[in-house]
Amino acid sequence: MKPQTLPLFPLQSVLFPGGYLQLQVFEPRYLDMVERCDKGGLPFGVVSLLEGGEVRRRLSGQAGFASERFNLLGTLAHIESLERPQAGLFKLRCVGGQRFKLLSIAQSPHGLWSGEVEELAADSEVAVPPDLRPAAELLQTLLHKLELGAAALDLPLQPPYRWEDCGWLANRWCELLPLAPEERQRLMQLDNPLLRLELVADQLDRLQLQP
Repeated sequence: MKPQTLPLFPLQSVLFPGGYLQLQVFEPRYLDMVERCDKGGLPFGVVSLLEGGEVRRRLSGQAGFASERFNLLGTLAHIESLERPQAGLFKLRCVGGQRFKLLSIAQSPHGLWSGEVEELAADSEVAVPPDLRPAAELLQTLLHKLELGAAALDLPLQPPYRWEDCGWLANRWCELLPLAPEERQRLMQLDNPLLRLELVADQLDRLQLQP
């Protein structure tokens, strides 16, 4: 696929394909970006921070801003809904699309990052093997409990549910498990959905979680 240039949103979190991300945007560099993406029906890229914060910070007693550094593999974020509760504030809900790798990056004078990206292939559909089906059963049980106390759109899992697909199941667990950011990033970067689910199952075993 031909490389394209996209605006980037470095975050402290990792977005997985098919996952949901809710953001409150108030920095001028991102307000303009979100406005343009929403009007054009375009995605932006979410990348996980390695250094720096989500909000641009001036250096104390010095000219310039604190440095920002992020992973070079991220996920496209497609805006699903956008609210403007007040001037200078956007609330948006995004869904994760394809993963991508950054070929180059640049930063504008007002701080917005952009990058030339190459989209990566989507996970192949791999059926969940019998020995890993408890991971699907446990997630179904968890979803049922969550449904009893939360509005449908606030749930971390949204339909269509693909309980028999290794990649989808692994991604949803990666979003829910108490993983370190670097471990979440490592799992997102894996091209093998079966291996990703096997590693998730190891985490479930360590936490002694059973359906």
